[in-house]
Amino acid sequence: MLKKLFAPTDMTKGTPWKSIAMFTFPMLIGNVAQQLYSTVDSIVVGQYEGKNALAAVGSSLPILNMLLVLFIGISVGASIMVAQYFGAKDRKKLSHSIGNCITATAISCIVLVLVATPFIRPILELLNTPKEIIDDCASYLTISLVGIAGMAFYNILSGIIRGMGDSFSALLYLLVATVINTVLDVWFVAGLGLGVSGVALATVIAQVISSILCLLKIARMKQYIDFGKEYLKPKAFYIRTLVKLGLPSGITQAIMSSAMIVVQALTNQFSTDFIAANVIIMRVDGFAMMPNISFGAAMSTYAGQNVGAGQYDRVTKGAKQGTIMAVICSTVITAIILIFGKGLMGLFTEEKPLVQMSYNLMLILAAGYIAMAVTQSLSGVMRGAGDTMTPMWISLITTVGIRVPLAYGISYLTRTPELPHGIKECIQISLVSCWVLGAIITAIFYARGKWKDKSLTGRQQ
Repeated sequence: MLKKLFAPTDMTKGTPWKSIAMFTFPMLIGNVAQQLYSTVDSIVVGQYEGKNALAAVGSSLPILNMLLVLFIGISVGASIMVAQYFGAKDRKKLSHSIGNCITATAISCIVLVLVATPFIRPILELLNTPKEIIDDCASYLTISLVGIAGMAFYNILSGIIRGMGDSFSALLYLLVATVINTVLDVWFVAGLGLGVSGVALATVIAQVISSILCLLKIARMKQYIDFGKEYLKPKAFYIRTLVKLGLPSGITQAIMSSAMIVVQALTNQFSTDFIAANVIIMRVDGFAMMPNISFGAAMSTYAGQNVGAGQYDRVTKGAKQGTIMAVICSTVITAIILIFGKGLMGLFTEEKPLVQMSYNLMLILAAGYIAMAVTQSLSGVMRGAGDTMTPMWISLITTVGIRVPLAYGISYLTRTPELPHGIKECIQISLVSCWVLGAIITAIFYARGKWKDKSLTGRQQ
């Protein structure tokens, strides 16, 4: 039984909702563990270094996320290719896909470190980062960027493993890394006094370990794939397919990260307390989003395998069941966070006004999490089927066309002598509006069914 849990799973058979639930559960735990990476970082620096250090970590994250968009694109493309070729039982293409993904990741890491490192501080200055936190921001980003290979390879390799239906192995390796990260966080910050730099270093070390474990797992999957030097050699077909599938998702993440950076510039105009409050919200927000992200990834793998096998009726049935489960799960977790929210936020700081501010802002976002359950699930189906363009356009419209203009518009229209930058709630109001509209548009495009014509294997409805 234990061996079966850690083996690839064929999701083209059995009851759809059971397959999705069995795949999603370990992913949900894994995503919670991954969220603990950044949450523990914030708790440790907030408790031992103060609110300025907490604000520094939070201000750095939008920029770090922007740097990771390339690997997110590769990860999505890898998952789709692996899921469809695994579903089609095409061993040769599956093996070449995995090898080419690994090579593309290695090359991308080298290029990114060389190109991006010199621009870290100029970007922080361009974003009006407060002087009291800019040095810590620069240290955090520099260490994270130099060690970005660990983050990149974990995301890509765990995506490959999940694409083959094995979400338990990825969970195990992530739990190991989370424990290592937590121990090192406390040691480096509280014990050695390394501050924000210690937090970044702990995360890099933990993620390098998790990526090595994932690579060893893939190398042992000899029953399903061939793994050797010949499969690591770049081939135009697989790189082109990887780019075709992953680029829209990478652009989507780039759009969202760019919007976060632009909004961060607006956020930086408010007080350091507000910046710190947003860091706390982002951490709790990460847990609220866990069901949505987990179901989205599960639906992508489920759809990919079944599209590869040509079972479109099964894809549609699973999409409905998976979305319903996602909405129910998101509703429950959102309710729990709202009930116990102040206690959760109190983990980051002992300053009660800061906790209250964070909780009040979190209330604005509540309905958006349920809307995102719909968006993530149906977008996952479309991506898994090979249609990565539609989710990209939806993200572009809602993020660039709605969120950013709305945030700045509310800020401008609510300016007073007492509030020279407008109401601080403009950040959260614009975000929840973006989420709700995105769910409506995604449901409409899913219902149109154009995603059914995008199969890599040629098996179309």
